[in-house]
Amino acid sequence: MARSVPARGFTLVELTVALALMALLATVLFGALSLAARSWDAGEGKVDEVAGMRQVESYLREQLTALYPQRLRKAVEVPLLFAGEREELRYAAALPARVAEGGVYYFRLALARNGDKAQLVQERVIPDTAAAAEPGFASAQQSILAEGIAELKLSYFGRDPNASEADAPTWRDRWDDRNQLPLLVRIEVKPVNREPWPPLVVEPRRSPEAGCQAWDATANRCRAAG
Repeated sequence: MARSVPARGFTLVELTVALALMALLATVLFGALSLAARSWDAGEGKVDEVAGMRQVESYLREQLTALYPQRLRKAVEVPLLFAGEREELRYAAALPARVAEGGVYYFRLALARNGDKAQLVQERVIPDTAAAAEPGFASAQQSILAEGIAELKLSYFGRDPNASEADAPTWRDRWDDRNQLPLLVRIEVKPVNREPWPPLVVEPRRSPEAGCQAWDATANRCRAAG
């Protein structure tokens, strides 16, 4: 009669090794899933950032392309409501009907700083064209266009005031001619810890005599009517 062979079980060492391998595999799998989740979230965040950037640039391009030639009728030389500096741009334009009531507003594009970070903001007021000076923004309505911005750089392509058409236009950090718009406006935005936005270059409306009742074509200046 054949003898039965007793079944051999796992030793304590083998069981310990098996549990250690299972723990290692679980750790590797958890790390891989966590990395995939972070990559997915980062990808979604990048898509949202790019979409937001394109929306802001499209909005600014639409506005600056169709600047409104609003002038201060009672001020000396009847200047345009347009002023450009290194980190601030002020201009008159219509607000899209989907945003608010229609009409022409006076806008200021600038950074609202908070330590090392800042928001790209746009402020707006209703201008009084019968005033002798441009309106302030103390009680302006404000819209936040982008968060976490480190730098805003504005530059303007054009000629000096009273320059002739023969003079070559150049880029400069501020725009001093209050009777004519620059030929081009360039907006550069650098977020914090992210790649800079593609530079936005816009050609404003090219009609210096628009909005002027007595345009001096020889001097390229608007004179007070009457």
